[in-house]
Amino acid sequence: MDENLDDALAAFEAVRGRLFGIAYRMLGSAGEAEDIVQDAWLRWQGTDRTVVENPPAFLATTTTRLAINALQSAHARRETYIGPWLPEPVDTSADPTLGAERAEALGFAVLVMLEKLTPTERAAYVLREAFAYPYDQICEIVQVSEPAARQLVSRARKHLAGETRREVSRHEQRRLLTAFLSAAKTGDLVELERLFAEDVVSYSDGGGRVRASKFPVVGRLRVAKFVRAFRTHFWEGVEITEAETNGQPSVMLSKEGTTFAVLTVVAGAHGIDQLLWMMNPEKLGAVASRAA
Repeated sequence: MDENLDDALAAFEAVRGRLFGIAYRMLGSAGEAEDIVQDAWLRWQGTDRTVVENPPAFLATTTTRLAINALQSAHARRETYIGPWLPEPVDTSADPTLGAERAEALGFAVLVMLEKLTPTERAAYVLREAFAYPYDQICEIVQVSEPAARQLVSRARKHLAGETRREVSRHEQRRLLTAFLSAAKTGDLVELERLFAEDVVSYSDGGGRVRASKFPVVGRLRVAKFVRAFRTHFWEGVEITEAETNGQPSVMLSKEGTTFAVLTVVAGAHGIDQLLWMMNPEKLGAVASRAA
C-alpha cells in the first residue's frame, strides 16, 4: 500500500464507526450499512483527496447520500416483506451510541417509526439528533437550503413525537423482560397479563424464512394467550443469554449453539407496550457471533 493510500485509510478508519452509525440508522440493517461503508471507502479511494479540505465531512456526506439512495429501493422491498418488518439488531455493549454524539435514533421502536419518514427527512433527523451536525452542514449533505433542512428536522420530530411513548428506565426494562421470560416459559397467564399494557402488541419478524406470526398480535389477553400457546415446544432446550442490542436490554435465544432469535420489550408507565421477536436468520448475523 502506498503512502497516499495509507493516509486515505487512516482518515477513513478514524470515522468508520460514525459512518456505520449513520448508515445503520438510515437503513435499520447492519448488513446494508456495512455495504454502504464499503462503498464509501471505494469512492474515497477513487477521489482526488488533495482537494478535499475536510475528509470527515466528505465521508459523512458520501455515506449519507449513498444511504438515501439505498433507502429508496429498500422501501420498495419492504412493501413486499412477509410479516412485520423489524430492524436488524446490533450489539451496542461496546459502543452504546454506535459512533454518534448521542444514542438517538437507535432503539427498535424509533427505527420502526423512522421508516415512515422520507429518506431526506430521515437523513436530516439522524444527522441532527444523533450526530449533532449543525444545520449549515446538514443542508450541504442533503442538498437543500438551510431553512429547508430545519423544516425537515422539525417535521420528523413532530411525526415521531406523535407516536413516541415515554419509555421506562433501562433497569425497569430489564426487570420487565426478565419477568416476561419467567412467565412465558411457565405459561402463567395471570402474570403475563399483569406485565402487559392494555394495548400491548407482539411483533414477530421471521421474514417468511422461519415459522413466526405474520401479523401483529394485539391486546393484553390475546398476547398473553398467544405466548402461552407456544410455550411447550418453543422454550424446550433454549439457552437464554442477556445482551444489549440497539442500546436496550435484550436476550439472545439459542438452541444447540445457534442463535435463532433476539427478543426485547418496549415498556412504558403501564407495563410492556411491545414484544419484539427478531427471528429472520438473515438479520441475526451481527449479534449471533456473540453467542458462539
